[in-house]
Amino acid sequence: MIIDVHTHLNNYDETRIVPVGKCLEQLQESMAYNKVDHAMVLTSYIVNEHRPSTADVVTATGGLDNIHVVAGISFLNYRERDLREIADFLKDRRVVGLKLYPGYEPFYPSDKRCQVIYDLAMEFDVPVMIHTGDTFNPKGKLRYSHPLNIDDVAVDNPELKLVVCHIGNPWIRDCMEIVYKNKNVYADISGLVLGDFKSQFKKFMLQQVKEMILYAGEPRYLLYGTDWPICRMRTYLKFVKELGLPPENQELILWKNAAQLFKLDIGEPVNETGKATHAAR
Repeated sequence: MIIDVHTHLNNYDETRIVPVGKCLEQLQESMAYNKVDHAMVLTSYIVNEHRPSTADVVTATGGLDNIHVVAGISFLNYRERDLREIADFLKDRRVVGLKLYPGYEPFYPSDKRCQVIYDLAMEFDVPVMIHTGDTFNPKGKLRYSHPLNIDDVAVDNPELKLVVCHIGNPWIRDCMEIVYKNKNVYADISGLVLGDFKSQFKKFMLQQVKEMILYAGEPRYLLYGTDWPICRMRTYLKFVKELGLPPENQELILWKNAAQLFKLDIGEPVNETGKATHAAR
């Protein structure tokens, strides 16, 4: 079983228009080729001809049991009616999580204006995924996307489930501490490369993730994700295998943690509710 918690239906080649349906077909083809069973599709904080709205993605993926939608929310532009629409999607399980994009937008996750979003997530018991680390757009402002910013949110909202996207890369050591300290915080390994891993960089990133697991303990906090189509699924699956983890820990990362966190009914046995206590350092 494989669950990719971080994919998009955005068209990143903005020299041409690609319908959302075509992007969805390409995602399904990549999933089938790489034997990926389920995928989370994260919508953008921007809505334009290249980045479909949450409503459009919900419509496009309706009836697909193995595609699940995470609603991207613009901190700068969200309106009450946007949250009401998302609340309806959450109620019907047409959306299974929320996503914020600090760094791409200039705000800290602890900004008081975010609390209504966190309250919505807690009401429906879904995770909030938060962009951290490097930004695909060079105009992003990195001080807003540092993973340490998530600690305040985790401490102030102990019932809120949070996902540090991209393991805070390049601030992975700081992400280690966040997931070690806060039992309500998870992290995904998506977006570490553009395209495929190169040999030297792969060795570096393998070491970083191994150290994270050594520091933070059994990886019940770590989620498999790619950031497709920016990153290729094939290279990511190979990356996870090369971590050399025991089969039970590899399963936690590849699907069990995600199935539990997003409450997916996938017809497979899932670990007990809640994360195990982190091992001592």
